Amino acid sequence: MASKNGSAKDGPAAAGSSGPQIAWIKDEVGARARGWEEFYRNRWQYDKVVRSTHGVNCTGGCTWQIHVKDGIVTWEMQGLDYPKLEAGIPPYEPRGCQRGISFSWYLYSPLRVKYPYARGALLDLWKQARAECADPVEAWAWMVGDPERRARWQRARGKGGFRRTNWDTVLEMMAAANIHTIKAHGPDRIAGFSPIPAMSMLSYASGARMLQLMGGISLSFYDWYCDLPSASPEVWGEQTDVNESADWYHAKLVAVMGSNLNMTRTPDVHFVAEARHNGTKMYVFAPDFNQVAKYADTWINVNAGQDGAWWMAVNHILLKEYHHDRKVPYFLDYAKRYTDGPLLVEVVEQNGVKRPGQLLRAGRLERYAASENAAWKFLTWDRASDAPKMPGGSVGHRWETPKGAWNLKLEDPEDHSPIDPVLTFLDTAPGAAPAATELVELDDFGAGRTLARGVPVRRLRLADGAEVTVTTVYDLLMAQYGVPRGLPGAYPADYDDADAPYTPAWSERYTGRGRDDVIQFAREWGRTAEHTQGKCLIIIGAGINHWYHANLMYRAGIHALLFCGCVGVNGGGLAHYVGQEKLAPGESWGAIAFAKDWIPASRLQNAPSWHYVHTDQWRYEKEFTDYHTVPQNAREGTIAGGHTMDIQVQAVRNGWLPFYPQFPENPIDMVRAARAAGASDDAAVVRSVVERLKGRDLKFSVEDPDAPENWPRVWYIWRGNALMSSAKGLWMDRWKDTVH
Repeated sequence: MASKNGSAKDGPAAAGSSGPQIAWIKDEVGARARGWEEFYRNRWQYDKVVRSTHGVNCTGGCTWQIHVKDGIVTWEMQGLDYPKLEAGIPPYEPRGCQRGISFSWYLYSPLRVKYPYARGALLDLWKQARAECADPVEAWAWMVGDPERRARWQRARGKGGFRRTNWDTVLEMMAAANIHTIKAHGPDRIAGFSPIPAMSMLSYASGARMLQLMGGISLSFYDWYCDLPSASPEVWGEQTDVNESADWYHAKLVAVMGSNLNMTRTPDVHFVAEARHNGTKMYVFAPDFNQVAKYADTWINVNAGQDGAWWMAVNHILLKEYHHDRKVPYFLDYAKRYTDGPLLVEVVEQNGVKRPGQLLRAGRLERYAASENAAWKFLTWDRASDAPKMPGGSVGHRWETPKGAWNLKLEDPEDHSPIDPVLTFLDTAPGAAPAATELVELDDFGAGRTLARGVPVRRLRLADGAEVTVTTVYDLLMAQYGVPRGLPGAYPADYDDADAPYTPAWSERYTGRGRDDVIQFAREWGRTAEHTQGKCLIIIGAGINHWYHANLMYRAGIHALLFCGCVGVNGGGLAHYVGQEKLAPGESWGAIAFAKDWIPASRLQNAPSWHYVHTDQWRYEKEFTDYHTVPQNAREGTIAGGHTMDIQVQAVRNGWLPFYPQFPENPIDMVRAARAAGASDDAAVVRSVVERLKGRDLKFSVEDPDAPENWPRVWYIWRGNALMSSAKGLWMDRWKDTVH
């Protein structure tokens, strides 16, 4: 456009020119005028590059090239030299995240604490105490022995008032607190908490070792902030063994629940994106359209906390269509070899009705009565001999004297004869006697009722001459999931029976999704697993862990994996990605961290119990059955009835759980008293304590946690922010003398 006066100076260039010319832009060619560029150049200068990683709780362990100048981290770049795992899998790179590439900002943040701070009220009182007492231990006793003095710094908590101090002061105060607590109350009144050792093995070990060497206790961390999937030890007896994230690429159907891969598995999420390009289908279960949902082929906005109901309906369909109607060979063979489906379960009579009992123990049969640890070995029904046999692999085989039978071989370790396990007593060998049917009472916890359903059974004569009725775990699962197999009882008519638990129609009231959705998903899951030999994967995490019934939600999904032969298969299984990391030098590290080179047994405490009891949280809730629908028969003689605190005390008295402090008395004084009474060795000291417990002259501290003699006194926290990230029960100021 021409200017007002008709000149083309500021308008389009004349024909043949290179374009518009803007007069106010000018190239500076003089070196003096370009000095500002030095600031930018200096910003990216460095003296050396150091390989490192970030000790954070994402467990990524990404390699970073740290650029250092004059001893200061200037910037970081992702490493690009990861070795290729194997052919056919995408490379690990790029590996890193936005948090990692800005980590140097945290190092030099003005908010980072670089010096010790203490409450002003505590520092003033300590100064006064040191003026009164020459001995620091006596000074600490002077402070905590007077309720008014002690309350001065306790009441200051939460109100700010921190003052910078020096290491000599705080270290002297900490040492005095430790020594006084050990002398006056006992070392098991000193506790410590720190997050996962994978963040820094040496840092964790240093504090834990100090605690163990002076008799203190180390609080657990996985269960404290819901990292550990309790279903894993319940089902498999291990902590958390999961597949490497690169194995996601092998999956052909991925179900994500409670795991925000973009945020918590940032270095690994590219494997999911690449798997989708490779043909993998991905479902995401979440009540909100979250970050990971963008990767989904199908987003299932299931109601919060109701993932278990979804999977139970899925399992109903899988068992009916792929196990009973079609009998997919791969699924049934997998169930025989790798699950407890064929194991025999007693059917017992309770209050005039038949109910599932315990697994039948091998030692109750005459054939295996003399077997070592026979009470911890189980039985299955052998198809060829039409009789019960004992496979290897039970916990009794794990600890017996002759080694080698703790395995999954389908043979009897006693005579090495083969075993062809019977999954269901509806399937009888030619010429074998047909199974009988018993109506067995099963619990419907959703409705708080029981249902009687027919289960095929066999009768056995035991070594003592008594007769017992048995069925298989598999048959009980079929009945519990309501799979109609022509047996009598309260089985659902079809998938549309909304009154029968675990049907697709039943799941609607809990999940908020229609029955057609769950039917479609279950059939895609079953078909995929059948055609790929188990390449169905569940990626699961803390979004599920933080629900009360997290273990049951996990186990419902695990059932779908086991019913379709997915666990132990590349591209299949349960992938729990919160707290799944292991320490490579686990045994050697554990010896250092828990002072096993000095003491034979460590004092370890499950943190949820410790906080639940010592913060009086138990006083603010009712009995378990006041919150949960539990059928009456399921309450009687079980831990489902009563208050959680009652079960906690029972667990300590029975030796199921540790609890500290152990006793109202100083354990050092207890040993001295026992020796003064004639105990000549450690065994005699133990006997004296046991006799006092039996006579109720001595009780456990957990039985009266509010008594001052049962209070913890010193609490160490390092490498973590218990108030911000684990704010459970931090209102325990009434009893702690100090927190470090």
